[in-house]
Amino acid sequence: MILLLDVMDTLVYDPFHEEVPALFGLTLPELLAQKTPDTWQRFETGDYDEETFAARYFADGRALDLAAFRETLRRAYRFLPGVEALLEELRAAGVAMHALSNYPPWYRLIEEELRLSRFLEWSFVSCDTGVRKPDPRAYTGPAERLGVAPGECLFVDDRERNVAGAKAVGMDGHRFLGAEDLRAALVARGLLEDA
Repeated sequence: MILLLDVMDTLVYDPFHEEVPALFGLTLPELLAQKTPDTWQRFETGDYDEETFAARYFADGRALDLAAFRETLRRAYRFLPGVEALLEELRAAGVAMHALSNYPPWYRLIEEELRLSRFLEWSFVSCDTGVRKPDPRAYTGPAERLGVAPGECLFVDDRERNVAGAKAVGMDGHRFLGAEDLRAALVARGLLEDA
């Protein structure tokens, strides 16, 4: 079975909820009220480059300090508790792992900081594929590219709607609730041995 893994809030801490609002001196609800609703999503699908993203981030058109934004993300990226050890165990067990993530080109910052490629391939990131979860193509495309049926993949994500999207195309799916819970799910599926 091939493991397809979401990255943000599944493997890696997502700075959007705390560090990004703090960068602007705002709370998260204040930031959500001031940003353009679809700019991040369009950045994630490759519709916008960095400059367009920065120009359209705020609804009132004010400038975004792109360098400060990137650096805020970079400093905050870290593995979620227990995840790095679990990835090491999966690698040692020979489990094939690929990222299936909604994210802009800044996934390369995550790679620079955490070297996730030690464990998985950055195969299916939305800025490269042009498709975001839970679009059915976000799941069927990877299965086709890997040359397997969707049922030969296990998709893991912290968001239930994304897991439901995977299940709708015939993939096995598991909602991430923590490394210990995920390990138990992997043991149940025969991907890891019980401790």
